[in-house]
Amino acid sequence: MRVVEVDVPPADAELATDRLWSAGATAIEERDVGGRLVYRTILATDDDVSLARLGPLPDAWTVRFVDEPDAPSEAWRDFAEPIVVNDGLEIRPAWLAGGDRSDRVVVAIEPAGSFGLGDHPTTRLSAGAVWDVVRSGDEVLDVGCGSGVLSIVALQRGARRAVAIDVAEAAREATVQNARSNGVADRVDASCRPLADIDGTFDVVVANILAPTLVELADDLCRTLAAEGTLIISGILAGRHDHVLAALGPLRVIETVECDGWAAVTLRR
Repeated sequence: MRVVEVDVPPADAELATDRLWSAGATAIEERDVGGRLVYRTILATDDDVSLARLGPLPDAWTVRFVDEPDAPSEAWRDFAEPIVVNDGLEIRPAWLAGGDRSDRVVVAIEPAGSFGLGDHPTTRLSAGAVWDVVRSGDEVLDVGCGSGVLSIVALQRGARRAVAIDVAEAAREATVQNARSNGVADRVDASCRPLADIDGTFDVVVANILAPTLVELADDLCRTLAAEGTLIISGILAGRHDHVLAALGPLRVIETVECDGWAAVTLRR
């Protein structure tokens, strides 16, 4: 297995773990090495994909990649729990039994060893926003789809089609598998196409990715958004994302929700 090691000063501990969770870590090991903290996890089989998911890092951080003969422990699965997003939606690890409320939509997710279950604050916030804005017949673009959870939520809410894109082939595979297990595979187009190659416009565009990438993709996020469409962004820190909103200048903020220091913002033209 290809393991990522991120070496940071102790003062950056919270920022480093948040960055790794956002990049798709499902488990993180912490080591104290000579007064610095080293965080170890698995993001992708390809180093370039892992770096892309991490995004630009502070100068005081270093990243290494090491080969480990055995897969990391899967004991974390024993402690995974369902995530209740709202009264109508629950995200549940695929290996757990179904929910006990018939009035709640249950989305079952298998992270495939590389992507989150939907329990990170940015995913919960994004899922809730998608649930609120998607209407029957909408077409949805999911940028940085990871395990496909947001595409599946949109389809369960009534979207006609979801186009899911990610830089990682493992994300495409996980999205296809999760869409299949949730009965919506025929309405998901999952690929590793770059956003710049996506044609047409969408009623809802959702991008749960890190702030520097949101800024980099801002023009294409606006281009792919229908005239009366809704953009949902997350992967941004609460109170520290004005530069992202500035890059999305043609759009206006409709709602901002926060959880554990993270934010999701809903915007329209």
